[in-house]
Amino acid sequence: MAIDKIAVLLAVIGALNWGGIGLFGFDAVAWLFGGQTAVFSRLIYALVGLAGLWCLTLLFRLDRETAAHPA
Repeated sequence: MAIDKIAVLLAVIGALNWGGIGLFGFDAVAWLFGGQTAVFSRLIYALVGLAGLWCLTLLFRLDRETAAHPA
């Protein structure tokens, strides 16, 4: 499903951004889009957060599919 792939991509981007913040103190989203409080940065942060929530549903859907069709 396309939305699953987009959500995973956004979650990976968010994870890399958080890794950059944690390891180097560098927020790539803020740097690219005009600071943490810029409207576009906040939109990106919100989309990444929603993608993370969507990935939780993906995790549970995969768990149910595995239980229904064991290898």
